[in-house]
Amino acid sequence: MTDLVFENKAAARGWAWDRLQAEGLARFPFPPHGRIPNFVGADLAAKRLFEESPWKEAKAIKVNPDSPQREVRRLALSRGIRVYVPTPRLTGGFHLLDPGAIEPTDFDAAATLSSMPHHSRQVALTELPQLDAIVTGCAAVTRTGKRCGKGEGYSDIEFGVLRELGHAPVPVATTVHDAQLVADFPVESNDLPLTLICTPTQTIRVAEPLPAPVGIEWSRLSEADLQRMPLLLDLKAVRENHD
Repeated sequence: MTDLVFENKAAARGWAWDRLQAEGLARFPFPPHGRIPNFVGADLAAKRLFEESPWKEAKAIKVNPDSPQREVRRLALSRGIRVYVPTPRLTGGFHLLDPGAIEPTDFDAAATLSSMPHHSRQVALTELPQLDAIVTGCAAVTRTGKRCGKGEGYSDIEFGVLRELGHAPVPVATTVHDAQLVADFPVESNDLPLTLICTPTQTIRVAEPLPAPVGIEWSRLSEADLQRMPLLLDLKAVRENHD
């Protein structure tokens, strides 16, 4: 962990990307910049995750689609956990990976984004169950549970979608390399807070997680954002029908 304090999330994520690349800690896909970076020891961090509650007892979790969390998805399936995976950039809703409908020999392929569609089915927003826990990807994190992703806000929006649907907030974990731990950076009211951070060498429980968002902050989204993410238009329809 560095003791550096960054003035904004962009500076923190840029520093972490640079460090992963400079120290040879990044793994395919390259470069680590501009994405949730894959890293050396991602499998070890994933194993640590499932030693912790509520992930080890979970029946249904949401996991981001990025490369460093592939082993999280595979381990979840091997433990009989239903895994809900948002499509990249929220262009097509959610995949359901149901271990009861996938052959164990196919768990690795099902957990891999490129082959996931062959082993999953798309689910409507109204089909999303109350989850037991969430796993999100990060570019940089702090021990106090602050996170920054690649800068496009999709994890925050996904959490907001669940809250808009009336779901209770659940614990959120991430798996990152130790090199992605920084001292501090500012966050905003819509940012997703972490309760657990697993690295290849340590497990960090956040003593006092930050308040969870209560929904989507619609004022942050443009009409172009809504058009790029049809899921949000579906959510608005669900809300209007509920009202």
